[in-house]
Amino acid sequence: MKRTLLVVAAVTAVVVLAAVLYRTGTETPAGTSVAPKAEIEPPKTAERAAAPGAKTTSDPAVGTPAPEEFRFTLLDPPGPLPDIRFMDAEKRWLTLADFRGKVILLNLWATWCIPCVREMPSLDRLQERLGSPGFQVVALSIDVSGLPEVERFYKKLELKSLAMYVDKSAASRLALKIKGMPTTLLIDRQGREIGRVTGAAEWDSAPATELIRRYLK
Repeated sequence: MKRTLLVVAAVTAVVVLAAVLYRTGTETPAGTSVAPKAEIEPPKTAERAAAPGAKTTSDPAVGTPAPEEFRFTLLDPPGPLPDIRFMDAEKRWLTLADFRGKVILLNLWATWCIPCVREMPSLDRLQERLGSPGFQVVALSIDVSGLPEVERFYKKLELKSLAMYVDKSAASRLALKIKGMPTTLLIDRQGREIGRVTGAAEWDSAPATELIRRYLK
């Protein structure tokens, strides 16, 4: 009887020890980790469970990231701007005064600026969509390499609607008090700053185009 009880106790101890190791995970004598198995397999889709009657949404951490929020800093009333100088694709000198009478979206950018590169196609699409005698996107590069570098960039990204403007000195960046690249200013027909966005934005998105159309009326 005693022998039988000892055997039962030993078997029970082995079973309990195995269960503890299985649940908590531990290191084997060889030094490798034994990880516990999940009791319930996680869902393999990107959708989260929702309460009854609620809509399901994709997990924002899976797939493409959500677009950046459109942030526009409005000046009330619109403020004056310095009359900066820059060159067009024909190497003619221009100033902001040359655009008086139309609303312009002045974007300061550079080919070495990654957020600038990301938003340039949206500016090109905006110009294609809204460009008119009353509105123009003025994409002003501050690349020290000047027009040749901008021309290569436009060709690479297949930008077809934006005109080329260059300020090799980057003096416009200081004059306009640009804190980060890219920065985009919305300028009214009198040459005053309506407001600005610091950082990349989707300029052909609904919020952006609605904002611009408001000042084209």
